[in-house]
Amino acid sequence: MRIGYGYDSHRFEEGRRLVLGGVEFPGETGLKGHSDADALIHALIDALLGAAALGDVGSHFPDDDPRWKDADSSQLLESVVREIRGLGYAIGNVDATVICERPKLRPCVELIRDRLSAVMGIGKGRISIKGKSNERLDDIGAGLGIAVHAVALLEQLKN
Repeated sequence: MRIGYGYDSHRFEEGRRLVLGGVEFPGETGLKGHSDADALIHALIDALLGAAALGDVGSHFPDDDPRWKDADSSQLLESVVREIRGLGYAIGNVDATVICERPKLRPCVELIRDRLSAVMGIGKGRISIKGKSNERLDDIGAGLGIAVHAVALLEQLKN
């Protein structure tokens, strides 16, 4: 078994759509980033890559590469999952905490779990997503952006 940890954060930016875990939040201000700025998926990608000792999201999908401009992060996650499976690993489980003052995550947690289950090809019972407020502490608590912490467990498949 191998464990990986991931983190990502982005500031809000007017004129962009908000996507978290592959789910769009209509009417909410989006996040600034080169791709779709899905901080939840970026943190999960980092956790998975970390568990497999394959670097980080930036080394695989650099923000100075035009191929990834406005990219759908769900597709990036699918690519990473394929790479990890190709190395003989299965995803045991993932767990993420989304820290933000807005939007409220609870109403969409099951939609996010459904989406991530489809993208990663694992059961919903292996995916935990939690939303937390930062209680008005620091820039995240002031409502300027979103941060996400994630962990992933990989299991070596038997040959």
